[in-house]
Amino acid sequence: MERHEIAIIGAGLGGLVAGLLLIKRGYDVHVYEQSSMFSRIGAGIQLGPNVLKIMRQIDLEAAVVGLGSKPDSWISRHGHSNALLADVALNPPRKDFGAAYVTIHRGDFHLLLVNAFPAERLHFSHRLVGLQERTDEVVLNFEEQASVSARIAIGADGVNSMVRETLLGPEEALYTGYVGHRAIFPAARLKGAGFEFDPCVKWWSGDRHLMLYYLDSHREEMYYVTGVPEPDWPHKTSFVESSRREMKAAFADYHPAVHALIEATDYVTKWPLLTRAPLELWDRGRIVLLGDACHPMKPHMAQGAAMAIEDAAMLVRCLEDSGKTAAFERAFALYAANRIQRASQVQAISNANTWLRAQENPDWLYGYDVFSVPLRRDAR
Repeated sequence: MERHEIAIIGAGLGGLVAGLLLIKRGYDVHVYEQSSMFSRIGAGIQLGPNVLKIMRQIDLEAAVVGLGSKPDSWISRHGHSNALLADVALNPPRKDFGAAYVTIHRGDFHLLLVNAFPAERLHFSHRLVGLQERTDEVVLNFEEQASVSARIAIGADGVNSMVRETLLGPEEALYTGYVGHRAIFPAARLKGAGFEFDPCVKWWSGDRHLMLYYLDSHREEMYYVTGVPEPDWPHKTSFVESSRREMKAAFADYHPAVHALIEATDYVTKWPLLTRAPLELWDRGRIVLLGDACHPMKPHMAQGAAMAIEDAAMLVRCLEDSGKTAAFERAFALYAANRIQRASQVQAISNANTWLRAQENPDWLYGYDVFSVPLRRDAR
């Protein structure tokens, strides 16, 4: 049986960032992913300055900034009238934020992390089916693969986390009563539409919204995502196909600029928006959680991935502060003391869908630096 210092379950954004930060600090870490290979899945993602400062630590900040779009502002508009509701400056990088704000294709960002990761430490086709904690190790059992042991195990395996289920028992994620439509399309299709589109803009009304932004530095590819009420999700899949017809019905009374976007799209998908109640327990023994495994949220602040990446960085910082993996219990307690409150706050605001609907100061979110903020040392 292979033995490692740290095993990370899940090669998503949080898992890979945790691994890269740990490798840079000399840890023996391996990542196990159930997928058979990397693929350019997903759609758009927004990476705020709080994330870019972490990318700086693994020498990927310049690559992210060079690859994605850098909107001047986050713009909010009224869905019906197109009237301006908020204009929050983002780029050029504000000094109080400390880094740029980037919108990018999630798959392109993910590929940067995969390519930066040592291939011999990244293991695909490893579907976790169980964990057993022993006195001095955690044993990971994989479907059709050999078992592995580690001093500590990090569960970064998403909203349907097998690691979370091991800690807390089986529990279905909660359907929020909302769906998100997603579409990617060439920006050139909007030429001649008769409207000027802000590089990062969200249209709002009482119970729904649509957000639009570019995915690349040349601003050739655009993406929109919605939040629309739908009472039930009867499908047994993670998404289903939608259509322009469904989108037009959902946003029938929205401004013509929004309908021009809908006309520009050929392929639209629809996803259930899932969440969980905030967890008070993020670790047990030699096992610890991060990201959607412990705090999934609606995507309305564009901070779901950011919170996973912040978790990863804070966990590494706490391991270093506490004496590395030999003092994992102290490190996990410090991690919980410094992450649960912030992640739960972002989860609550994101689920409420109020972020930047009106003019407000986002310094507390974007100005945050996980490596320099004073550590809280109060007991949990």
